[in-house]
Formats: sequence, structure tokens, C-alpha cells
Amino acid sequence: MVADGMLTRKRYREVPPRVDYDLTERARELMPILGALARWGYDWVWSAPRSSEAVDIGAIFRLAPGLVHPASGIAGTAEFTVTDAKAGGEAVSYALTVSGGRITLEERPADRADARVSGDTGAWIAAFSPDHDRGGLQISGDHALIESLLAGLAGRASQATATAAA
Repeated sequence: MVADGMLTRKRYREVPPRVDYDLTERARELMPILGALARWGYDWVWSAPRSSEAVDIGAIFRLAPGLVHPASGIAGTAEFTVTDAKAGGEAVSYALTVSGGRITLEERPADRADARVSGDTGAWIAAFSPDHDRGGLQISGDHALIESLLAGLAGRASQATATAAA
């Protein structure tokens, strides 16, 4: 994807070795298309994962720029943390920032978060399922920001806009 101009690659001289990849403008132009495909999947094929199926919650977060359309007046940074019990309790954080109606994503803890949401993989799957069960998530901070992001990520963009406007 680097050779195709979709990603930039930055190598760090560290031990252990570390490489960061970022989307190029060319790749960012695909986000609305990927978001539309994800929304179609939510509407037509979403079901509870089979026992043999692995769900990459990070893949859902990575679609935020194309999937979430925050209402005007929604702004701030939310940190979403996923704990994977199968990986020995390893936690991965994502910082989603809403500004000027756009979403940016960084795969790291937020430097300064207006809101935080955390849970294990099962809790996140339940939150994004058709029942939208958020009971397993720990939520704190700016609830309008969280509602806008979670509703959009769960494929309910129209509800996110209506809720945020209320």
C-alpha cells in the first residue's frame, strides 16, 4: 500500500523496532466509500459473531472518519480502550478527535481526552451489535461527544445526529 501511494511509512531507530503507517490524502478520499460499505454491512449482514470468528474492534474505529458524521457543535477528543482477554489483558487505545465536522484517529492513548470509553472485546461487540448494549462499557466525560461517536460507529448515524442535536 506504500508503493501504491495509500500509506506513508515512518521507521524509528528503536529497540524493539517500530514503524508507523499513516493514510495519505489519496487513501483518506476512500473513507466515505468504506464508511458506506460498513453501514451497508450493519444494515444487511450484521449478526452475532460465530464462536470461531475473531472481531477486530480496531477495524471499526479505523473506519470512524468515513462512518461517523457528527452534528454541528460536537467537538473534542475521546479515548476508546479495548482490553483483549485472549491477549493476556492487553489494552489498546484509540484517540478519536472531532473538529469542524471531521474525525481524525490516532492509534494511541489520547494526550488530553474530553471523554473516555473502555471495555473488553466482548463489551465492544455488544455495543456495536444490533441491540447496542453498552452495559459492559465504562463511560466517562462528555456524553454528547461519546453518543455521537458510538452511534456513528454502530451504524446509526441518523440517530447520532438527532441525539446530539437534542
